[in-house]
Amino acid sequence: MGILDRFSKKKDATVADRARDADPVPDLPAAEAAAEPKSLFARFRQGLKKTSQLLNTDIRDLFKSEGQLVDDDFLRRLFALLIRTDMGTGPATEIRDEIQREFRGRVAVMEDVLDRVKARLLALMEQETRPIELVDKGPTVILVVGVNGSGKTTSIAKLTNLFTSQGKKVVLGAGDTFRAAAVEQLTVWAGRTGAEIIKGKQGADPASVAHRAVAHTLETSADVCILDTAGRLQTQKNLMDELAKIRRVIRNQIPDAPHEVILVLDATAGQNGLSQAKGFSEAVECTGVVLAKLDGTAKGGVVIPIRQQFKIPVKYVGVGEKVEDLALFAPQQFVEALFSDTPRGEEQKGNSHQK
Repeated sequence: MGILDRFSKKKDATVADRARDADPVPDLPAAEAAAEPKSLFARFRQGLKKTSQLLNTDIRDLFKSEGQLVDDDFLRRLFALLIRTDMGTGPATEIRDEIQREFRGRVAVMEDVLDRVKARLLALMEQETRPIELVDKGPTVILVVGVNGSGKTTSIAKLTNLFTSQGKKVVLGAGDTFRAAAVEQLTVWAGRTGAEIIKGKQGADPASVAHRAVAHTLETSADVCILDTAGRLQTQKNLMDELAKIRRVIRNQIPDAPHEVILVLDATAGQNGLSQAKGFSEAVECTGVVLAKLDGTAKGGVVIPIRQQFKIPVKYVGVGEKVEDLALFAPQQFVEALFSDTPRGEEQKGNSHQK
């Protein structure tokens, strides 16, 4: 056992404060924890509020009258609007070109243009809804990777809460051994979500922590083992080699593990997330993405180039600070929420409430 395993309750208060400085761990009042879960659309609407408000303002500026002539100036402004959501030049160009083909030289109404934009976005993000699936026999091992500050540890806590709320026994492996605050933060989350945690001394070999965590998972017949890893820059080859080592160690214990390799991307990083996805996917063959901090940015469109360029499924989206604020990614609801603050979105939302 490392010294962190013997902390007293009094010491835990200090630990929580230090961990909160690294990546805030919000308080979870009992009333909030017991609240009825929001609908998927409501969760996306919450997470995409800043992006949707940006679109609302810009779209109203595009259509200052009931109809608008679709000319070069209109197309240029539409393109700039889409770029501001950080969807990238590729998707923005496809959408602009479709609007040009359909409406150029005509007076178009906002509802018709928005319908075309949303249809193209859905086509660009097309994927099946793919949650993390537990294996039929033995524990499911999940390796979580991402750069420092991406929201990785908080995302692990949200995944842990998801599984423990389903009655699953979860073991966490604190593999970010180079940052004491990261281990401390994960310790706080383990206590709050009812998971066990395996830790090592600061600076210990992360692969050894992964080995111990998987071994403890097998010994205790736990259902899920989630392994944290050190946040690192995707361009550092030696550190990427370390992730490959962790994977080999896991497979020596469970041949088909890890069953999922989840890349946590910070939505506020925008286009920089694309290089992260490329580097990590090449190093450890990522099976899915958790897009964190979506509620803190107006760059919600970044999910589109992630899907288009790398074909890695987006599994979950972080839509708030509470441990329950993790939404299963569904393109249809995502697009509807993206435009929920636009006049067309408000109209559709009102119609849905009347049904």
